[in-house]
Amino acid sequence: MTEKHLSSQFDVELSGISTRVLEMGGLVESQVAQAIYALTHFSGETATQVLQNEERVNQMELDIDADLSTIIARRQPTARDLRLLIAISKTIGNLERVGDEAARVARTVQRLINTGVSSRLRLPVADVSFEASLATASLRRALDAFARLDTQVALEVIKNDNEIDAEFDGLMRKLITYMMEDPRTISASIDLVFVAKAIERVGDHAKNLAEQVIYIVKGTDVRHNTPEAVANIIK
Repeated sequence: MTEKHLSSQFDVELSGISTRVLEMGGLVESQVAQAIYALTHFSGETATQVLQNEERVNQMELDIDADLSTIIARRQPTARDLRLLIAISKTIGNLERVGDEAARVARTVQRLINTGVSSRLRLPVADVSFEASLATASLRRALDAFARLDTQVALEVIKNDNEIDAEFDGLMRKLITYMMEDPRTISASIDLVFVAKAIERVGDHAKNLAEQVIYIVKGTDVRHNTPEAVANIIK
């Protein structure tokens, strides 16, 4: 994913690090999908699998971060190579936090199952699932943008973050209505508020990943810019 260097070993190291980042990204994407499956099917077993993978994600972050430090110390990279390594450090941090959000959803599912809420109350779980589909799609595209260093795909992820935010706002209004109409839903609806917020944060982390792709390619920090401003930067 980078140009050839004088040191072929350096190329191997960069390629290996990038491959492991994508592996970590695939794992956290799977975690989010499993967490939502656990919610929509009230599957305690699937929720447990999500929590079991959390430790693996955390260890991957530590291992990649340690290798990044070693490469920087030994190779003393400059220009685009240094940007790549800095962006990777930020990327794995965002991926680890995506795993945290998936684990948060899984723990909520376990709590709902243990309290028997799933069998008593009708809740807007399908709406949460739709929000999750938007967030996971953004995460997948952000990882694809990272793999190919594609700034146009990264820009699409940044633009789509507003759609996830809008879906979250709509879901909040629906949950408030549920609680007003049936006080029995208050406890479970509050749990779903935290689930919806966790999913919204997954979308935020996907956007952060996309911004790092643009930083690698263009050398410009596009955080806190509007999508229109980012589009002008990558022209």
